[in-house]
Amino acid sequence: MHIYAVQPDDPTIHNLEVPAPTPTGQEVLLRVERAGVCHTDTHLREGGYDLGSAGVMSLKDRGIEYPMVMGHEVVGVVEQVGDQVETVKPGDQRLIYPWVGCGECRECRAGRDNQCATGRNLGVARQGGYAEYILVPDEKYLADIEGLEPSWAATLACSGLTAYSAVDRIMPLDPDEPVVIIGAGGLGLAAIAVLRYRGHENICVVDVSEANLALARELGATHTVVSDEQAATQIAETVGGPTSAVIDFVNNGATATLGFKILTKAGRMVQVGLFGGEVTLPTAPVALRMIHIEGSFVGTVDQMKELVEIAKRGDLPSIPIEERPLSADAVAKALDDLTAGNVSGRIVLTA
Repeated sequence: MHIYAVQPDDPTIHNLEVPAPTPTGQEVLLRVERAGVCHTDTHLREGGYDLGSAGVMSLKDRGIEYPMVMGHEVVGVVEQVGDQVETVKPGDQRLIYPWVGCGECRECRAGRDNQCATGRNLGVARQGGYAEYILVPDEKYLADIEGLEPSWAATLACSGLTAYSAVDRIMPLDPDEPVVIIGAGGLGLAAIAVLRYRGHENICVVDVSEANLALARELGATHTVVSDEQAATQIAETVGGPTSAVIDFVNNGATATLGFKILTKAGRMVQVGLFGGEVTLPTAPVALRMIHIEGSFVGTVDQMKELVEIAKRGDLPSIPIEERPLSADAVAKALDDLTAGNVSGRIVLTA
């Protein structure tokens, strides 16, 4: 089978041919139909994450195996199943939950694989969806998407799930309390859709791109602000004062500083993005204002399945999707476009 992979210290996407795996036990082999392209993959291709003054978190130094096959927003058709699989059969179309844990720790036993300290995520530590086939370690990580458009369904495994989980972290709120979304890419747009589904009526979106802000308004953002040096003042004027919650889908030094600055007393800031850097905060106001600052990394398999059911009911608006063919060149071009900020919505590669 063909895989589209990166090697250590080499940003080139290589077209390699390797033997297709044979599933055993509860494993399931799927033929890839759709693979969404996430900004996380741009960091993976670069080899790590920016930690500000602490340097770079190197994936190679952390023991990630190469060649690395990225791609974690995957819809596929079941090709083969292991001898213990009971819930799927060849020919079934499924969305894959990629945030696989060790299966043994307290978090995994509770169904919170995404919080596992030794996670084996598909598209990072295990082969992902930029390939002809993908091996899923357990049938429990598969969701039936019957009735959903496959390209949009693929995005629910990351951009949709990440937004859904992040919104859960700021609730409950009154519908008219101001919520600020920083970043109107695929994740930010998904968060708008989730907030509107939850009945929220005061959503302010901040981005550097006017085109992205226009998409945010189409999806239901009630206010939009261009990210610049006056953003904090403009946000306060727009929403009528400090904000109850901030979800930062960029999460660099500038946006984290902005988020902290605009929060009301006992406000909550959820940091999601992986753009990197660092931020310096005065300690006393964190206590005096009772500020909540927390990180959020994707969501649980149950949350993904809940989100799929919401989408099936027609209660969740779809974010803009641009389809491109799945190939080594297309993976490289998609990642280049994301890095350059030339993508509105989500790119999904189609086999």
